[in-house]
Amino acid sequence: MDPNKHTPLRAVALVCTLSPSPAPSSSQLLAEQTMAALAEHGVTGKTVRIADHDVKPGVKTDMGDGDAWPEIRDTILGCDILILSTPIWLGHPSSIAQRVLERLNAEISESDDEGRPLTYGKAASVCVVGNEDGAHKVGADLFQGLNDIGFSLAPNAVTYWVGEAMQKTDYQDLDKTPQKTAATTKTLAANTAHLARRLKAAPYPAS
Repeated sequence: MDPNKHTPLRAVALVCTLSPSPAPSSSQLLAEQTMAALAEHGVTGKTVRIADHDVKPGVKTDMGDGDAWPEIRDTILGCDILILSTPIWLGHPSSIAQRVLERLNAEISESDDEGRPLTYGKAASVCVVGNEDGAHKVGADLFQGLNDIGFSLAPNAVTYWVGEAMQKTDYQDLDKTPQKTAATTKTLAANTAHLARRLKAAPYPAS
């Protein structure tokens, strides 16, 4: 039996909807479903809706007085898995998702005692919702950014739902989760938890 199979893991989902709480959010819903799927693999954690916090623009770990990012950053660094959940707007991730990537960019300059970025031992995954096509493009944008910053991505590390073009149905308006989206979320959870445990047991070598 794999001795690492049941190693406890922690995850945080950063929800990048433009709407602060308590407004309903499809990005929040899919992030919560992903966290529930991860829980089946021994992963605990929480979701953070970025719009509820004053995350300043910039590319530093701390942008000064009133910046909410340092506390969010501490949560990320205390986790094994990071999930970014974003809507699609004009074919792109939300502006809040872009801001999160910009703030994460500071991690390129942060390292452990062996010179590795602090993100090197962490896995990441992506959730995307929208009313038009574009989930693959948005996933690719976020994948590249997360990989540049030092996160590792498992196979099939994105789950998504997009509605029919020119229509107004939102993910949260559906009577039930489509089987394909539910299955993809379960695969994301299984593969990401597997990768996070491998990274925890065998860190990348110092370069």
